Amino acid sequence: MGMVTADEFRLNWDKFLEKIRKGAVFVYPTDTIYGIGCNALDESAVKQLRAVKKRKDNPFSVVVPSKKWVYDNCDVTAEAVKWVEKLPGPYTLVLKMSREGVIPKEVNCGLGTLGVRIPKHWFSKVASDLNIPIISTSANIAGEQPMTSIDDLDERIKVDFVVYEGEKKGQPSSIIDLTEKKERITKRQRLSRL
Repeated sequence: MGMVTADEFRLNWDKFLEKIRKGAVFVYPTDTIYGIGCNALDESAVKQLRAVKKRKDNPFSVVVPSKKWVYDNCDVTAEAVKWVEKLPGPYTLVLKMSREGVIPKEVNCGLGTLGVRIPKHWFSKVASDLNIPIISTSANIAGEQPMTSIDDLDERIKVDFVVYEGEKKGQPSSIIDLTEKKERITKRQRLSRL
């Protein structure tokens, strides 16, 4: 596992995008906390990420390439439009999928819904430039403290590379469930340290 700074990642942009396209599992910064991800269209990489996180059957969210991707692939109601237009930001919007086969079932467990994000952060350009969704889940073993600095990275998390840009002071993104008539908002917080 190699650690690279955000500047090193940017200097070697094409090389890292190719690694992601080919199935690398990696830790990356967002506008909130550190995430762990991979190419969401690569079933093998998604299975590997599930093993790393020890998360068998909960759905993953994705960083999407654009708002257009959301409108093209999700059922965006009038209520949901308000939230989609707030992106980028610290939100994960849970929407019904409008088309089958856009995302492998390993990502959303075949639920017919998907959590979508566009972080207000330079990393969003990775998904945009690749024009593919990237898995977006906190960089931790399921149920444990998420990573906010390199000191928090659980040694059991084995990835191809870590993109590090210093300590994050944010909370995990708020989940906005837009799959029913009335939206449900869940504000998540980091676990308190013992």
